[in-house]
Amino acid sequence: MPWYVYKAVSADGEVLEGELEAPDRSSVVERLRSQGHVPIRAEERKGGGEGVAWRRVARRDRGVGAGDVSLLTRELSILLDAGLPLDRALTTLSSLSSEGPVRRLVDRILERVRGGASLAEALEAQGEVFPSYYAGMVRAGEAGGALEAVLSRLADALERAQALRESVKSALLYPLLVVILAVLSLVVLMTLVVPRFRPLFEDSGAALPLVTQVVIGLSDFMRDFWWLLAALVVLAVVLLRRHNATASGRLRWDRWLLGWPLLGELLLKIEVARLSRTLGTLLANQVNVLNALSMSMGSLGNRAVIAGLSELRARLTKGEGLAVPLAEAKIFPVLAVQLIQVGEESGKLDEMLLRVASIYDEEVRRTVDRLLALLVPAVTIVLGLVIAVIIGSMLAAILSAYELPF
Repeated sequence: MPWYVYKAVSADGEVLEGELEAPDRSSVVERLRSQGHVPIRAEERKGGGEGVAWRRVARRDRGVGAGDVSLLTRELSILLDAGLPLDRALTTLSSLSSEGPVRRLVDRILERVRGGASLAEALEAQGEVFPSYYAGMVRAGEAGGALEAVLSRLADALERAQALRESVKSALLYPLLVVILAVLSLVVLMTLVVPRFRPLFEDSGAALPLVTQVVIGLSDFMRDFWWLLAALVVLAVVLLRRHNATASGRLRWDRWLLGWPLLGELLLKIEVARLSRTLGTLLANQVNVLNALSMSMGSLGNRAVIAGLSELRARLTKGEGLAVPLAEAKIFPVLAVQLIQVGEESGKLDEMLLRVASIYDEEVRRTVDRLLALLVPAVTIVLGLVIAVIIGSMLAAILSAYELPF
């Protein structure tokens, strides 16, 4: 019998990974369920044909983005709500999708469903195309006979998360363009404009001011050793990527980012919005809090926040709520913790978490606006000062060389 590599969440909220020998994937899923675990993924071990093939296809179809997943979820929920059976809804989605990775993804899911697999099992077979909590929520919806409602909630959560990402990207596009143009302007000034003054100064034979000597020296270095500067930049990027490829290195990097005055605040608010939305959506679909927390942590990107939340699982197993451990760990902002505590006391934790997500979506937009209000003028002022120093040093040298009064 083949071996299957699985990933599941235990009843205590712990993420489990391992291997099982079984005749097929369904047997692996059933065995994990019988042990009280929530299966997230089960694939045939490398060397076993089908599992490898699905992973290869998933890698080839990396063109399926978060926006595509969100749109597919919304369309599927609408079709199911209209009364279409699952296989016909997937067939309709396939016909609506243009040729490409999205259509191939839908066709693979449809093939699995027609082969007798549940929608959750078909989704698990697609590798990392869908978020880690996605299949678990779909399985809960199938078990409770409310698949269309679960898909609708998933679509809402994915659309809000996508809108947040797009707003941040759009807001940061302009300052990034300003920074790039500023760097290019300095490079052109130092490598093309400043060297043209050198013959003028050499002909005069006069001693140059110190500032002018420094500017000309930097200009010569940039013009003659540009390849060294480029190599240093590439080396720095490679070393940073290798550092962040390790768990400890990524943890240090993420903690360092969170320590920045405004950037750290922005990153933390983004993670709070992500976790609150995912956790609230899972709890609204009757997933217990331990499993929901473990699944929600898969939607986070900052390892420092994930490490802090990992320590909460032990306290949750003892029957403690979320608010007190979060407050003591000082991971979430005070406002978020207070709202979560109100949700626990009122028995509406899922609703309060979704409200926290909405609040921090807006907080992220305001923080981005504040960053832009500071960043663009700061870059402009710094660029103006640097250019003023360069031009002033050239002018001072000219006046000094020809003994003209300042």
